[in-house]
Amino acid sequence: MITKDKVTEIFCIIDEFDKNFESELKKNLLPVTDGKQHRNRKASLSDSEIMTILLLFHFGTYRNFKHYYIYYIREHMKRDFPNAVSYNRFIELEQRVFFKLVFFLKLFAFGRCTGISFADSTMIPVCHNLRRYANKVFKGVATDGKGTMGWCHGFKLHLLCNDRGEIITFCLTGANVDDRNPKVWKVLAKDLYGKVFADRGYISPKLFDSLFDDGIQLVHGIKTNMKNRLMSFYDKMMLRKRYIIETINDLLKNKAQLVHSRHRSITNFLVNLVAVLGAYCFFENKPNALQGYYIEDSKQLALF
Repeated sequence: MITKDKVTEIFCIIDEFDKNFESELKKNLLPVTDGKQHRNRKASLSDSEIMTILLLFHFGTYRNFKHYYIYYIREHMKRDFPNAVSYNRFIELEQRVFFKLVFFLKLFAFGRCTGISFADSTMIPVCHNLRRYANKVFKGVATDGKGTMGWCHGFKLHLLCNDRGEIITFCLTGANVDDRNPKVWKVLAKDLYGKVFADRGYISPKLFDSLFDDGIQLVHGIKTNMKNRLMSFYDKMMLRKRYIIETINDLLKNKAQLVHSRHRSITNFLVNLVAVLGAYCFFENKPNALQGYYIEDSKQLALF
């Protein structure tokens, strides 16, 4: 169960970001020249309250968002959210904070690259494989792909994290997209430097050369049918630290409920994905590769 102080901390950080975001947005908005009046009516719940409610759900207390909102937010947290709207109205309102959540993740919540990064991907099924032809919500969007756990109908989440268990960036693709796809790494490698440790699924001479030209060294294991190559003891030890990003995938799926089959629209699926990543940034049990090793503060929330 999340504590009262943690709820206050999350709301204060998000509310401060929302105020700064709105002030900067008003400065850069183009003036309306059509002569018509445009309504800009505020909702009963502020955007910071909506984002806070979305993030709190992914701390592993409830398994169903409707039950969580009706019996936890509107009853047990009535003093914290006195203007809570109905459940159907909240589902309509949560779509308006999607871009704010994305900006919050990129600017304040995600960590920074420290020169030691870990890469991995995980499948996000949207339904059971036997019902993939009858799925109407993600028809034409979700794809069939095969991972280490078998076939999956849905999407694939590509993640990069640093040695302190903080997510650096992510990329969402179809389930049939290869981990070595150049378009995926064009997104992942924007703010990357140093060494990236990955599994054997990332073996590709073209990918290695393209990353090396940008000053990034890709380190991975070798397959049984490959010739053995000399590798430094440091690289061998850091390859064993890949449990960090595997632990992150486990927390996202089993605690933050990244995967479930109750989505009724693509927009809500994206909002749920961004909220899961935002909630993880506030988790206190992040895995670390090097205990007690801190040259600089890499977490952007500390700079906020």
